[in-house]
Amino acid sequence: MASLAERLGNVVEREAPAWGIRRVPPEARRFSGLDLAVLWGDLSVGFLVMVTGALLVPAMGLSRALLAIVLGSAIGCVPLALVGAAGEREGLPTMVLFRPILGRFGSYVPTALNVVQLVGWTAVEFWAMSEVANVVSTRLFSFDASFVWLVVVAIVCTSLALGGPILVVRRWLERFGIYVLIGVSVWITARVLAAGDLGAIWRAPGDGGLPFWLAVDLVVVMPISWLPLVADYNRFGVPGRGGAFATYAAYLVGNVWFYSLGALVVLAVGATSDVHGIGAGIATVAGGSIVLLALLVGESDNAFADIYSSAVSMQNVVSRVSERRLVIGVGGLAFVLALLLSVERYEVFLFLIGSVFVPLFGVFVAEYVVLRRGRFETDEPFRAPSWRWRAFVPWAIGFVVYHWCVAAGTMPQGWTDAMRWLFAELLGLPFPLFDAELGASLPSFAVAFGLAMLGDRVATTRRPPWASAGERRPAG
Repeated sequence: MASLAERLGNVVEREAPAWGIRRVPPEARRFSGLDLAVLWGDLSVGFLVMVTGALLVPAMGLSRALLAIVLGSAIGCVPLALVGAAGEREGLPTMVLFRPILGRFGSYVPTALNVVQLVGWTAVEFWAMSEVANVVSTRLFSFDASFVWLVVVAIVCTSLALGGPILVVRRWLERFGIYVLIGVSVWITARVLAAGDLGAIWRAPGDGGLPFWLAVDLVVVMPISWLPLVADYNRFGVPGRGGAFATYAAYLVGNVWFYSLGALVVLAVGATSDVHGIGAGIATVAGGSIVLLALLVGESDNAFADIYSSAVSMQNVVSRVSERRLVIGVGGLAFVLALLLSVERYEVFLFLIGSVFVPLFGVFVAEYVVLRRGRFETDEPFRAPSWRWRAFVPWAIGFVVYHWCVAAGTMPQGWTDAMRWLFAELLGLPFPLFDAELGASLPSFAVAFGLAMLGDRVATTRRPPWASAGERRPAG
């Protein structure tokens, strides 16, 4: 009789074979628009989303915070849907989509950055879930053992990643997980709304210190953090089933909901804007620690996605290493990091993610959506040149512009001092730009997109005179 491990392996291989970085053929694409809506609706919610929403208040009043949440979600979900649509059309994971744009070796740069952020996110998720689980076990059973819960969380989430996206969506979320998550979320929301004086909360002004568009950036960064992952899942979508719209709509609803819920937990319940404060506030107002335990069901899927996409991204560089070995390696590394984790400047991590991936998306839109009209040539990602330096320039400049626009105090002091020296002292420009009133995401995107388009125009004017009018310009 086959062992349990062998049976699990057979189920995984039958339901969701490890495609690595290969193009997923049409017959193997099994996600409908509903499947993708369930997946991205689930990934859009969680404790860390509420913690990020809590960072907006009381620096801003509730009305301005909600406006920033809706606007930031609407903006941030656009790149998520566009890259998801590219993954669905090409049948390829996200990092492979960057090969024709940055070059094969050039794509290793965002791959490395993506793996770093995903391992970091996984460690944060492990830490947050183990801390919340420990709060529950301490309240219910007087069992205080964060390390034990960290081990349990790491094993469960790594096992989900071994199963792969189709198995997780079809056999976990759609049969059980999404219903628990929706039910618990509705209950928590109702209890939080009933806990405070909404009229007084709505009229209360903010304390100041957070410009409106910088608050929008804190909202934009959450869907942007999924940008390097989205095609890893949407490549399994059946073309023509509304996958891009489902991704946009589902993530938009969940992001608005949980960012707003995080802000309300702070204002209505008086919770602090950290994992412990949000967890304790929910446990108090929602009528019991068991609600927190149920909410962990939804949080585990975020860690699953981080681990799975870390493995897929690494295969862009080491394609011969099996996906399962990489998944286990990432889960183990994140477990070790979670033991050492101290989450104090969470917003710094968020702004760093935005500064890397917002301008990269600007280059992607210029190169793929506009210049290539939303389609690569056959096998272009696998015969890309080694490097396309022309695409790195707008990306790098967009990164610098992002930090030019970020207000002092939101980044480490040494980095802020370096940016102030560059712009204020060396270049004689104001720092931050317009006192950060424009935010950072939109200026960074605009600069990266504009420079990428300009680089293409310059390259076109230098086209060899012998090239025929109908010849396609080389990718490099």
